[in-house]
Amino acid sequence: MPKLGPKAFEQAAGFLRIRDGVNPLDGSAVHPESYHVVDAIAGDLGCSVPDLMQDEALRNRIDLTEYITDKVGLPTLNDILKELAKPGRDPRERFETFSFAEGVEKIEDVQPGMKLPGVVTNITAFGAFVDIGVHQDGLVHISQFSDRFVKNPNEVVKVHQKVNVTVLSVDLKRKRISLSLKKHLEGNDAP
Repeated sequence: MPKLGPKAFEQAAGFLRIRDGVNPLDGSAVHPESYHVVDAIAGDLGCSVPDLMQDEALRNRIDLTEYITDKVGLPTLNDILKELAKPGRDPRERFETFSFAEGVEKIEDVQPGMKLPGVVTNITAFGAFVDIGVHQDGLVHISQFSDRFVKNPNEVVKVHQKVNVTVLSVDLKRKRISLSLKKHLEGNDAP
C-alpha cells in the first residue's frame, strides 16, 4: 500500500480486509503474522485453507494445543479458529440503544407514579442509584427491589443495567428521588 510503511502495515494488518484477495485469509481478521499457523493446521489436516474455512467438521478436528508456541498462545489460537468459522465477523458485542423518557429532562419534570426507563449507576449496601435522565440519580432503596427479601442488591441488579422504575416520591428541596423496582407496582417490568 502506498505511503504505508512496514511498521504501520504490521500494526494495521489485523484490521484491514482485502475482499477476494490472493490469500483467502486476507479478507479475515487473522493477522498476516499468523497465516503460517493456519497453513500448518490445514497441512496437518490434509486440506486447503478455504476448505478449513468452509468445513466445520474439519475445524472440529483441530487440537489447538498442538499449535501453541512462545509467540502464539491459546487465546490467539481460539481467536483464529473463531475467525475461520466466521470470516469478517464484527468481534464487538451487540450494541443496544437506550433512551430516557421524552419530556423528562429535569427533576421538576419527575412526578410520583411515573414509570421511567433508567440505568443503574451505583450499587450500595442500602440500594442502587439509577440515572433516569434528569441530572440527579434516583435511589431504589433495598426494600423497593422486590416483594421478597433482598439481602444484597448485587443479586438483583448490576451497574450499567437497564431497568424500568416507578417514581415513589420527589423532594425538590433536597434533590432526592425515591424509586421502586417492585413488580406489583402496575406495569413495572423490573427484574
